[in-house]
Amino acid sequence: MEANDVQPLLDNYHRRIAKTTTHFRRYMHDRINWEARMIGIKGARGVGKTTLMLQRIVEAFDDIDKALYASLDDLWFSNHSLMELVEWAYMHGVSHLFLDEVHRYQHWSETLKNIYDSYPDISVVYTSSSMLLMDNAKVDLSRRQTLYTMAGMSFREFLEFEGAVGLAPVPLEELLGGHIRLAMDITRKLKILPLFEAYMHHGYYPFYKEVGDDYETALRQVTAVVIDADLPAVERVSFETIEKVRRLLMLICEHVPFTPNMSALWKQLATSNDLGLRMLYALDRAALLNLLADRVKNYKYLSKPDKIYLNNTNLMLALCTNVDKGNLRETFFANQLSVMHEVTLPKQGDFLVDGKHLFEVGGKGKTFCQIKDLPDSYLAVDDIEIGSRNRLPLWMFGLLY
Repeated sequence: MEANDVQPLLDNYHRRIAKTTTHFRRYMHDRINWEARMIGIKGARGVGKTTLMLQRIVEAFDDIDKALYASLDDLWFSNHSLMELVEWAYMHGVSHLFLDEVHRYQHWSETLKNIYDSYPDISVVYTSSSMLLMDNAKVDLSRRQTLYTMAGMSFREFLEFEGAVGLAPVPLEELLGGHIRLAMDITRKLKILPLFEAYMHHGYYPFYKEVGDDYETALRQVTAVVIDADLPAVERVSFETIEKVRRLLMLICEHVPFTPNMSALWKQLATSNDLGLRMLYALDRAALLNLLADRVKNYKYLSKPDKIYLNNTNLMLALCTNVDKGNLRETFFANQLSVMHEVTLPKQGDFLVDGKHLFEVGGKGKTFCQIKDLPDSYLAVDDIEIGSRNRLPLWMFGLLY
């Protein structure tokens, strides 16, 4: 392949690098072992995976032409193969490939395996916005790659992204034991509750700054792509089933958090228990839903969830017409805690975290009556800036990652 053949990709790469800033970095940047030879980063559309890769190039390479970024949905790949690009890169001294949207390339997992095996001098970082396709790769890359799942922005990251305050992530145990002093330090610097309300509406996906007033429309479009494109790519589903998935999502929206009567739900959707559970778990894996039960979820065994939430509050407000404040609070708590911890449903209280910490979530009038005298129990309370003892402000659970 001649130099001018690859020039359009190089030009695009250089333009992207020139516009990349590093003043704000997602939490995942410091969690990745960048020395691994093959790194996979999956995450919902719009959480910042592309920016993460470009920032890594800017920070790690004095000579940016030792690296090469390419998005596999580029039209260039309509008449060139990825292996052609890899061979060109190898011959021109490129040591690191950063490949975006790999799910858009046919036989992507087989090709990544071949790159790993045939080019030991090249390291690969790749991303995919189709979490369903990543989970259903035809070739098992587990022995070759280190795989990471990237969530949307935490409230802590939102505060930094907005230029309000920069904070390090706070481990849960540290938060539970030292929340009063930490809340005093933060609220001395800024009015936290208006920022928390803004985050609940538009802070989870970093692209909210780009799209402005069209943010909710963009979220609805992201949801449509997952249902209309990602799901059929991994499940043998008919148009009729796609319509059922849409109806299922809207039914859940009307009742979140949804406590399902499975037989009644499947009857309403005119579907079977097996297909219904597959639809639910696919939406969970695609980061549209958050399924909770009294045990840690296992995608190999599709058991009935005890409660169904939307994945995050931004999706909830974009997709659901009538949003209850109490449901919004629970959705926020479940979303933020699920990134770094195991969240299940207890017999008493709202959430059990890591099989140890029991939480009730509510407004500032919330009391301990439902979890009275239970060990290691806490309240997560909305509409307060500073807590006391085992009564923590709800917003502080957004500081964990």
